[in-house]
Amino acid sequence: MPGMVIFGRRWAIGSDDFVFPEAFELFVRVSWWIGILVLYSMHKAQLDCPGGRLLHSYILVLLILLAAIICTLSAIVYISMQGTISNPGPRKSLPKLLYLRLALYLPELIWAIVGTIWVSDRNIDCDRTVINTILGTVIASWIIIVFTVVAVVIVFDPLGGKKTLYLSSCPSRNLESSQSDQLFYNVKKTATRVWEKRIRLLCCCIVQNDDHRVAFTSIAEFFRDYFSDTDLVPSDVAAGLTLLHQEQDKVENCPKEPEEVLIQSPLSPVADDLDAEIENAAHYMKFAAATYGWPYYIMTNPFTGPCKLRSGCCRNSPVEADIVGSDHLNLHFGSILQITGLQYRDFIHVSFHNRIFEIPFFVALDHKKEAIVVAVRGTLSFEDILTDLSADCETITLEDILENGLVHKGITQAANYIYRRLINDGILNQAFTIAPEYKLVVVGHSLGGGTASILAVMLRNAFPTLRCYAFSPPGGLLSKSLADYTKQFIVSVIVGKDVVPRLSMPNMEDLKRRIVRIVANCNRPKYQILLHGCWYEVFGGDPDNFPTELDGRSQDALSQPLLAEESLMIHQSPSYTSPAGDESPLNSPLRYPPLFLPGRIIHITEENSTRRWCTSDVKYSASWSKETAFGNILISPKMITDHMPDVVLKALNSLAEESVSCISCQPPGDFGTNIV
Repeated sequence: MPGMVIFGRRWAIGSDDFVFPEAFELFVRVSWWIGILVLYSMHKAQLDCPGGRLLHSYILVLLILLAAIICTLSAIVYISMQGTISNPGPRKSLPKLLYLRLALYLPELIWAIVGTIWVSDRNIDCDRTVINTILGTVIASWIIIVFTVVAVVIVFDPLGGKKTLYLSSCPSRNLESSQSDQLFYNVKKTATRVWEKRIRLLCCCIVQNDDHRVAFTSIAEFFRDYFSDTDLVPSDVAAGLTLLHQEQDKVENCPKEPEEVLIQSPLSPVADDLDAEIENAAHYMKFAAATYGWPYYIMTNPFTGPCKLRSGCCRNSPVEADIVGSDHLNLHFGSILQITGLQYRDFIHVSFHNRIFEIPFFVALDHKKEAIVVAVRGTLSFEDILTDLSADCETITLEDILENGLVHKGITQAANYIYRRLINDGILNQAFTIAPEYKLVVVGHSLGGGTASILAVMLRNAFPTLRCYAFSPPGGLLSKSLADYTKQFIVSVIVGKDVVPRLSMPNMEDLKRRIVRIVANCNRPKYQILLHGCWYEVFGGDPDNFPTELDGRSQDALSQPLLAEESLMIHQSPSYTSPAGDESPLNSPLRYPPLFLPGRIIHITEENSTRRWCTSDVKYSASWSKETAFGNILISPKMITDHMPDVVLKALNSLAEESVSCISCQPPGDFGTNIV
């Protein structure tokens, strides 16, 4: 629901968010009250000692104070359980109860101080068990007080005052008034400063320069625009993601129409080279994974990895390999050698230099495939995250090929950096001098896959036979015309429900719309949604059939926002530009241009999974897919794990081995089919 307004400002918590924390505190308080009552009953006679009257008074007042707190907590839990996310009416008395609960903290704080003084008084000479028990109650009081202060800090919204001012001054959402425009401008300006401070705090260990400051401002504006137009609290988002996951699972379990199967001729490149591309991808994924260095190698070899790296960590790198950047104890380079199986002499250039828009890469000779491989590392540092989040669009012009293609700004700057190193520093010239007959292959995973794709576009003119393999690349990367052009030389590989290839600004806006819609129109209390959602995520079972106001409505009606949805919108988002006659922010086109995945796309999915104790046997299938298949974000526990490089490599190796073992089983003239 909209954030609660207490003390004249909005807080990042809803009136239905007190069920679980206050129920837990209620359990602690009741147990505490019962324990003190039992203690008092058992040791009442032992309080007749020097200073015992003080302890006797402390226990009695504490029992009365705890009883008042327990009654208040019970009322808060009960009221917070009423209504639904978008119907806070039954919870309208909750702020008054919170004021009462906060008022009780003052006597509790005073009594905790008094108890601390009395318990530490050396003149009190009572039974040690009684004193220790009372000391425990004093400590418990301080712990609860400290946790309450921490909770208040967490739910404090730095923009709460300005948002409350805007909402109270513009109840009719009159966006044409100059007063409304000025107030919203002030909210945006303050929000940008808040997000900049948060980003600087997270990146406090990074030496900051002009590039960092520009990136911080750009990323702050991105977060400001994305979060500024909805009045959702974090638990609303969690409930929305839970509902969306169950809704998607219900759709997947429903009977589907037979998928379109295209039978290609044996000469068709789409049908003919799937197995070959999977074999190539499995081979080059080792290079993309190797760029992560020792963190990846230790993660995939937790028992033997440290020993193997330790045995080679003290070796000096030969002069043949041009190494840039720090590599303490040769751990990164040693891991690259172990993963790729290459020799020192096979590396032309290795760069561990890492700053914003400047990511590590290496150039090596792959004698097995007779290729010069440029491998680009994915996200592994705060600098890489800043590069990822610099998600504005910029134009790239390719002479004689394409004009005004739109690309991801941060990733393009990273590709420009590597391009300058390869060309201006003569790295590729050196490689082709050693192996002039070899072809050029550019590979990378995640951020490295996106950078490799744009780098391949830049190098395509000079190297017409270039090939690029992008593993799990970011979704918001290339405009449609540029993505179509890259289908000639780029292959993207995506596993399952990986979220990163589905991340783009239009998809993020679509996810926000879906969260607002499903949260606003669910007819169940939030605590029930979250309880069932946690059970479903951990233990599985059937998706819950939560009734919503959307059930039974016509398709035309579903395209129109309901009143509950509109109530969760603070202001028309800067990411929307409403057409004439339609002022609904939920039903308006996006400002952000759609960007797509590069090249042709191989989508790998799990056909079945047989799980045993400590092991799992997963069978994969692969097919060529269209970029439109990744037009929305899928909510799943595997949306993160499917992105991990070891999972991608395992899936490709499994498919490559299966293809080799079954190639002799294919009857003559039986051409492959590909699901599109």
